[in-house]
Amino acid sequence: MKIHIKNGRLIDPASKTDKALDLFIAAGRIVGVGGTAPAGFEANSVLDATGCIVCPGLVDLAARLREPGFEYRATLESEMAAAAAGGITRLACPPDTDPVLDEPGLVEMLTHRARLPEFAHVHPVGALTLQLEGAALTEMAELAEAGCVAFGQANRAIVDTQVLLRAMMYAATFDFPVWLQAQDPFLARKGVAHDGEVAARLGLAGIPVAAETIALATILHLARETGARVHVTRISSAAGIDMIVAARAAGIAVTCDVAIHHLHLCEMDIGFFDTQARLDPPLRSQRDREALRAGLASGAINALCSDHTPVDDDGKQMPFEEAEVGATGLELLLPLTLKWAQEMKLPLVTALARVTSDPASILGVRAGSLAIGAAADICVFDPAAGFRVTRENLRSQGKNTPFLGQELPGRVRYTLIDGHLAFDGTLG
Repeated sequence: MKIHIKNGRLIDPASKTDKALDLFIAAGRIVGVGGTAPAGFEANSVLDATGCIVCPGLVDLAARLREPGFEYRATLESEMAAAAAGGITRLACPPDTDPVLDEPGLVEMLTHRARLPEFAHVHPVGALTLQLEGAALTEMAELAEAGCVAFGQANRAIVDTQVLLRAMMYAATFDFPVWLQAQDPFLARKGVAHDGEVAARLGLAGIPVAAETIALATILHLARETGARVHVTRISSAAGIDMIVAARAAGIAVTCDVAIHHLHLCEMDIGFFDTQARLDPPLRSQRDREALRAGLASGAINALCSDHTPVDDDGKQMPFEEAEVGATGLELLLPLTLKWAQEMKLPLVTALARVTSDPASILGVRAGSLAIGAAADICVFDPAAGFRVTRENLRSQGKNTPFLGQELPGRVRYTLIDGHLAFDGTLG
């Protein structure tokens, strides 16, 4: 299939390109960029991108697809449809499925099921320890051969620091990235909200910032000792950002991401026990939120992720302390990125880098670029069109989001995956 995308404003963060250019696609690859088609090129299909931005497909570092094991919350089909509708062409999924992604056969099964043309490329994060129990290490080399791009614990901590040390040493030997959430399980025990004014007023058990910084200190010290490449997932505090910046300055190989919800919300958005705002890590103070926004803009935080966690209605319609954590995010990643960019007065080429080329670099995959020869993973969106967040408009099986009812900027018109039209938003 040969496709010509015309009349669009092409933004390629990898090359810092931002200008009106056409795109030419053949055999799943980009074969031409500019005003003139390559010699002998005859398009089978022409996509008119007038008034739209043409950029690399989004790369999401944290999307729970809920398979295997949690199909009552979401299915691979529903969440892949949501990803395509959100302009996401690649995503990493955490290992906390049921069964846990700690065996090569399970990883191969997941990646095999995700090979349909309209499905985003799936990059599993393998379990660092068996059953995520923090005791015995998995066979990382075998899991890597099966398709795992990194190894982590999802949101489950390794309490035994000797096990964590051995895991990092083994990973460093083979240069496997280690992805960890920084949260001390003892300081966070029974906590459901940020340990601040709102939690105190509502009588909710708090999770202090120290839960993040103490765990982060351990991770960074062990990373320095072992030389392991570490990615800190879903950083949530100003103090955490400062520690990571200092660690980089000291030569430690560490990157980090932030969840999209934490850029726009804070502890005040819990309101009167709104379970849609029950997240992990918890929404923190306004000061922390502003630090996250500024840190992402400056590059102190490397990437932005959806932290997509679909939850069924029964899991949210409970008292705040008992409600399931998480929010849907695949279809909101682009609109909320644009909202952040507008409010911070950032150039789009900088903002889009945080959801395209920068997370692709963390994944270690060739993606997030519109260079000639690159895979034709492309998002075409209208920045002037609004996206109203309603249950009916969300393709994800999980309708749980604190942004329900809001009007956000940006609507995806087309999503191409390896040159295949995976989503056509012009059809209504």
